[in-house]
Amino acid sequence: MNEADTCRKLVLPRLLAAGWDSEPHSIAEQRTITDGRIVPAGRGFIRKPPRRVDYLLRYTRDFPLAVVEAKPGYKAAADGLQQAKDYAEMLGLKFAYATNGYDVVEFDYARGLEQTRSDYPTPDELWQRYRAASGLSDPTIASRLLTPLNHAVGKGDRYYQAIAINRVVEAILTGRRRVLVTMATGTGKTAVAFQICWKLWSARWNRGGEHRRPRILYLADRNILVDQPKDGIFAAFGDARYKIESGEVVKSREIYFGIYQALAEDERRSGLFRSFPADFFDLVIVDECHRGSARDTSTWRAILEYFEPAFQLGMTATPLRDETRDTYRYFGNPIYEYSLRQGIDDGFLAPYRVHRVITEWDAAGWRPGKYDLDRYGRPIPDDEYQTKDFERVVALRARTPSPGTSPSSSRRRIVSPRPSSSAWTRSTPARCVRRCRT
Repeated sequence: MNEADTCRKLVLPRLLAAGWDSEPHSIAEQRTITDGRIVPAGRGFIRKPPRRVDYLLRYTRDFPLAVVEAKPGYKAAADGLQQAKDYAEMLGLKFAYATNGYDVVEFDYARGLEQTRSDYPTPDELWQRYRAASGLSDPTIASRLLTPLNHAVGKGDRYYQAIAINRVVEAILTGRRRVLVTMATGTGKTAVAFQICWKLWSARWNRGGEHRRPRILYLADRNILVDQPKDGIFAAFGDARYKIESGEVVKSREIYFGIYQALAEDERRSGLFRSFPADFFDLVIVDECHRGSARDTSTWRAILEYFEPAFQLGMTATPLRDETRDTYRYFGNPIYEYSLRQGIDDGFLAPYRVHRVITEWDAAGWRPGKYDLDRYGRPIPDDEYQTKDFERVVALRARTPSPGTSPSSSRRRIVSPRPSSSAWTRSTPARCVRRCRT
C-alpha cells in the first residue's frame, strides 16, 4: 500500500475508533500550516510548496495535542518519527506519532520517552497527560485554557499565533506574573493580544477569582498603536472598550486603552494612572514594550510599578540586544519567539534585499565652504563632517531629501537648523553654538 492507501484504510479508522472525531474533538487531515516560502523570480515571485501534516489531533478546535505522520505500509513506522517530531516542535506540541498503518511509535516530549504502541491514545487520556505535564491540576483552570478563540474576526489562526496565545493564557492561568512574547513585525502581535484578551474575557478569568470579567489595560507609546486596534479588531468587545484620554477617568469598562503620555506624571501634573486603584487592572498588555515603560531609565516605568499587582504581558518585535536588555530583565525570557527568518521561511513574510547606498559625502566627507551659511545666515563652523555627524550634527538636504525634493539639489542649498538646544563641543562664535542644518 502507498501512503494514501495507508491513511485511508488503516490510520483513519483507528483514529476514529479512539474517539478523535467525536465532539468537541476533531481530526485535521492533510492540514496546511505554512504558506510556502516566497522566492523572487524575475519581476514576480513563485511560492515553494507549503508544509503539511498528515493528521493534527485536536482536543478542541483551538487546542491541538498531537501530530501523526503516516508512511506507506512497506516502510517501518519509525521511518516517519523524525518528521513527526519536527512538526510537533514546530507546532509546540508535546506528543508526536509515526505509523505505517500497523505499528504506532509515540514520542512524549513531557517525559522524553519514545515507545511503540498497539493503538492511539484517546482524547481524554492525552489531555490528562498534557495537564499533568503542564501542572494544570485544577479542572477549572484547565477548562479556561480550552475557551475558544473568536474566529469571526478572521485573525489569530496561524499556527505560531495559536502557540503564542495558548502559551500566554496557560502561563497566566498558572500564576506567571510577567510574560514576554517576541514576534517579528508583520506577524500579527495585535491579533495575538486580542485573542488572549478574548479567551480570558470569555472565561471570566480575573486575578482575584471573582465572578466577573477581567479589567485589561492595553498600553502603547503612540496613539495609532492604540486607536487602530481599539477601533479595529478589538471592536468585537463592543461597549466594554474605553480609551483613557483628556484627563477623564471611567471605571465601569473592562478593556481600556491608553498611551503613556496620557497617563504619566511630570513636573506639571500628577499621573492620571494614580486615579485608578493599584489593583484595578487584572492584566496590563504593553505593546512595543522595548520602547516603553519596561526600561530601567524610562520615565514611564512608574506606571508598571504602580500596577504591579496586575499580570503584565510585554509584546515586542525586537530580539535580545544590548539596548533591549532592560526589557528582558523586567519581563523575563520570552515565553514564545517567532523570528523574521521563520516568517520568511514559512512564507508569511516576503524576503528582502539590502541595497547599500553610499553618497559622495559619506565616502569622502563634507566640509563647508568659506562663505557657506545656514538658513539663518550664520556661518557654519569649519570642520570635516563624516557619516557619524550627518543627521546628528549637520544635515545635508541633498543627502537626505524630503519628499518632492530632488536628490541632485545643490549641496550649498541652505535649510533651517535642527530645533535643538544642544551645543557644539568646540569653541565657536556664540551665534553658531546651536546645531545647524545646511
